[in-house]
Amino acid sequence: MGTSTIPPLSDPSHVDQLPSPRNPPPRPRFVKNVLAFFMAIRPFHGIIRDVKSRGPYYVSDWTDAWNYRVVPATALTFFSNIFPGIAFSLDLIETTQQYGVAEVLLSSFMAAGVFSLFGAQPLCIAGVTGPITVLNKTIFDVVANHPGSPDYLQFVGWVYLWGAILHWVTAALNWCNLLKYVTLFSCDTFGFFVSWVYLQYGVQTITRQIHSAPLTSAYVTIILSLIMLTTACVFRAMSQSDLFHRHVRRFFADYGMPISIVASSGIAYWGRFNSANPATLPVAGAFQAAGRREWLVKFWQLDAKWVGVAFPFGVALWVLFFFDHNVSSLMAQGSQFPLRKPPGFHYDFFLLGITTFIAGLIGVPAPNGLIPQAPIHTQSLVVLGQAEKKDEEKGNVSGNGTPSGDGSLARSTSTDTTTHKARREVAVAVVEQRVSNLAQGAMCLVLLTGPFLHVLGLIPRGVLGGLFWYMGLDALSANGITAKIHFLLRDRTLTSPVDPLHKVRKSRIMLFTLIELIAFGATMAIVQTTAAIGFPVIIMALVPLRVLLVPRLPFTPEELAILDGATASPFTMASVGGVA
Repeated sequence: MGTSTIPPLSDPSHVDQLPSPRNPPPRPRFVKNVLAFFMAIRPFHGIIRDVKSRGPYYVSDWTDAWNYRVVPATALTFFSNIFPGIAFSLDLIETTQQYGVAEVLLSSFMAAGVFSLFGAQPLCIAGVTGPITVLNKTIFDVVANHPGSPDYLQFVGWVYLWGAILHWVTAALNWCNLLKYVTLFSCDTFGFFVSWVYLQYGVQTITRQIHSAPLTSAYVTIILSLIMLTTACVFRAMSQSDLFHRHVRRFFADYGMPISIVASSGIAYWGRFNSANPATLPVAGAFQAAGRREWLVKFWQLDAKWVGVAFPFGVALWVLFFFDHNVSSLMAQGSQFPLRKPPGFHYDFFLLGITTFIAGLIGVPAPNGLIPQAPIHTQSLVVLGQAEKKDEEKGNVSGNGTPSGDGSLARSTSTDTTTHKARREVAVAVVEQRVSNLAQGAMCLVLLTGPFLHVLGLIPRGVLGGLFWYMGLDALSANGITAKIHFLLRDRTLTSPVDPLHKVRKSRIMLFTLIELIAFGATMAIVQTTAAIGFPVIIMALVPLRVLLVPRLPFTPEELAILDGATASPFTMASVGGVA
């Protein structure tokens, strides 16, 4: 037995090290880093650095768009952005009577125009999301039930103004550097939540018709939603199979979902389906606001007492957008994508404050980064090349889950079961440009014209329900939580021998997954209550939960490195000070 190096309690040197008012206990490293971060703030440093690093690539962002990948990326992003945005807002439209389809289209156009023309991260798609719809509806429920309630749009205008000011302060003081603490734990949990919100809204789209439409029309709505879901899933399955030529499979991946929407909508006007008169999207006149109101919201005319009441709602909006938009940007520039142009989180968050202010000024839902549409956009711009399967086993091919589009970044093209050699399609580049984002936004503006608005009004709501289900299931299949659950349930003999999860104790995989599911359940539960205004705080709490609590649980550093990790590559994270 060796002698102990710990001095006895009577040793004066030891007494000096005991916690006391003069010698407080040491702070956790995370707390020290956060305090050091705030003490070393250099105002506007992040914005200036983003502009300097991204500015030299602005011209190439346009010239690099001369690539076929931009065409399917535009189509896929448009359909996956605008229709869920409209469907998300249906509840808000019917409840508040203050918004319409025109407001959703204009919001999406504004976001696309600002971020594609002036943004530092044009790959990130912004639009109307489910969380902002929940927040706006909760604001209406809270304010409308108050005696002497104010004008809703004027009140929301102040909410958005307070939120915009907090956005600008955040960008100016470089608070986006806190994103270095955001890991796959937070992103997977939030993505899991968004996926289930999609599934829930799909169900709500159907049940709303059951209660408000004739029974025959409701049955047709259910049938159309199932046709949409099945057709899109078939296209997706074929794009990931070994059937047909690889160009045909890529076509299925690029255009399968748009074709499914058009085909399912067309079936609604065929034979007895048409006689059932299924419910369609509510549209008004061209470029016409809901209720024929003026587009300018005079929020400055709101009573002074309500201006202060709007501030906590503005804080909730800021918390939601800080996490939602920045995580969308991180996922759009994930480590599985071979990007070569630098990001700009601080500058883009400043721009998000501008779009939030404009949204309140013209009375439209505030846009922000979309999940899963943002990573879908990047995925659709991926250029695939060939690689040997042995390269994948050496770690040259990412094994992480990937967003929808054409499935994973690596797919077998042919297999030799004797030699176990296979040619693989892997991501070799991404077409980093601004045109696809701008083009899908311009298409939203075109939809506001009379003829196209009429066509939009022909789309059955059941098709949107099926689209929700498809996008929710597609996002779930690529989520890290789903991957861990699948690993736990799968026959161990059928799992890949190179799967890094084999190096983690099964009990620790179960514990880590359970923590993620509990966090997801807490977020989902609060959204279903009148306290839904507080759900952004629950979402933001995922970051300190991961940094402060999870490392204290019985995980080894090696296990946590496998179960969790940085969302984006060190190249991308350099914009926020690197990986923590």
